[in-house]
Amino acid sequence: MLTPMQTLEKVNTKIKPQWKTAFLSTLVIGLLIHMPALLSDIPNHDGLDSMYFDQNMITSGRWFLTVACGFSSYFSIPWMIGLLGLLFLAGTSVVLTELLELKDKTVVCLVSGLLVAFPAFASTVAYVFTLDGYMLAMFLATLSVLLVKKFRYGFLAGAVCLAFSVGTYQAYLSFAVILCVYMIVRLLIEQGEWKDKLRKVCRYLLMGVIGLILYVVVLSVLLAVQGKELASYQGISGMGNVAGTGLLGSIKNIYIDFVSFTGAGNILFNNVFSGLAVAVLAVCLIVTVVRKTIGGKWWKKLTFYAVLLLLALGLPVATNLILIISPDVTYHLLMRYQWVLYLIIAVDFVSRYAGKQNTVCADFRECMERTGGCVSGWLCWAASVAAVILIFNYAVTDNIAYANLEKKYEKTYAYCVRLLDRIEQTEGYYQGIPIAMIGVVGDEQFPVTDITGEFTGNMIGMNGDSLLYTGANYEAFMKHYLGATLNFLEPEVMNDIYYSDEYVEMDSFPGKNSVKVVDGIMYVKTENKNRD
Repeated sequence: MLTPMQTLEKVNTKIKPQWKTAFLSTLVIGLLIHMPALLSDIPNHDGLDSMYFDQNMITSGRWFLTVACGFSSYFSIPWMIGLLGLLFLAGTSVVLTELLELKDKTVVCLVSGLLVAFPAFASTVAYVFTLDGYMLAMFLATLSVLLVKKFRYGFLAGAVCLAFSVGTYQAYLSFAVILCVYMIVRLLIEQGEWKDKLRKVCRYLLMGVIGLILYVVVLSVLLAVQGKELASYQGISGMGNVAGTGLLGSIKNIYIDFVSFTGAGNILFNNVFSGLAVAVLAVCLIVTVVRKTIGGKWWKKLTFYAVLLLLALGLPVATNLILIISPDVTYHLLMRYQWVLYLIIAVDFVSRYAGKQNTVCADFRECMERTGGCVSGWLCWAASVAAVILIFNYAVTDNIAYANLEKKYEKTYAYCVRLLDRIEQTEGYYQGIPIAMIGVVGDEQFPVTDITGEFTGNMIGMNGDSLLYTGANYEAFMKHYLGATLNFLEPEVMNDIYYSDEYVEMDSFPGKNSVKVVDGIMYVKTENKNRD
């Protein structure tokens, strides 16, 4: 029997050098960019209610999330959860490296850097209590595609991985679909028998269909066992139901959202440098496609134009599948990680196909040798420089968002200290007194001071000035960060109080008459003085 050391040495010989590069580059770049957030305990508004959360989100269709997040316990411990999340993401980089057949270490590092620097990851870090589970879901989604490519019956194992991925977080379904589409495109481009290509295409389709059927079956069984129903949160209860807007209306919304987020979402690019970098990547991709089209005489084939049309019409839908799964979803950055694949695909496509017609380059050096360092070499260099600029720009954007999140916490802390002192000093206060509060921080008394809005506007969880949006947010913040346990009334009870004359006539905090006791209940008014 082999000793543990001998086993590790044997395993090490099986690990490809590019796998090690992908894993380590993701881990190192990830720590360099995201460590400020992982070493801090800075919650966002959802994090206040998730200091301990068992992640049983089956009513949201996430039947595996409680297991996926269970490895790090259900406590909100940013460093441990963050490390696990980065390890799962590093695993995704390794799978991508094998899936895309990346050989050149430069390309591997660029792909890994784009994956870990993309602002969707930073937005997920803001919801750190669920970060490790979501990154495991992404790993499984990517692995499902690799299994189909590598093994004849891999579509079966891939379907299981996809089901567990969607059962953890539905948004990464698009991640798998886009990768499948790219693998199919590469199948069509490269040499091979059409019958063999068709069989492989069918395997990708089978993986998706079987995976989704398995997901729905498991969800239905677990809901029945627990005696629960899908919740209305994020439109989950209407999963797959497009009756409200109609199928054509849903498709129209998908295209509108795709174009608006891609072009004006302020995430893919948010300044002249990142804008130019994205433009350069796009030009490199287009030039490479044109050269392959001319060299392979694709322009003479009707199927070429049919494929282009299908890609143009289908990719926005594949990217925004969540809008079909849950038409009423609040579509925020956590669900948009798949956009980074377009950058990764551009880098891979250029590095792979920038050589002479009908050739596939293993790396940049081979590309230069085959072309004498002319157009292909310049394409590779341009794509690489553009990717580096984007990685740096995303790193800056991420840290701007983290800086604002910390400022939100500090502002909230200072605000709550003042408010808690006022509550405790108000005549009639006693420990456990019922407190009536809406929870909104009025912007008339506390004007917006956030200076990062231009960069963080679409980074939900890290934008704005305050962590407080509901009475429950106040209650959780004061409990966990100020050590005060207050008895806030439920929102349903607040309805009558909110429209009462006593409440309407009160000043808003920090006004003199913003906190008072009425019929044994402490009224606390924090919203704007003038409201409809």
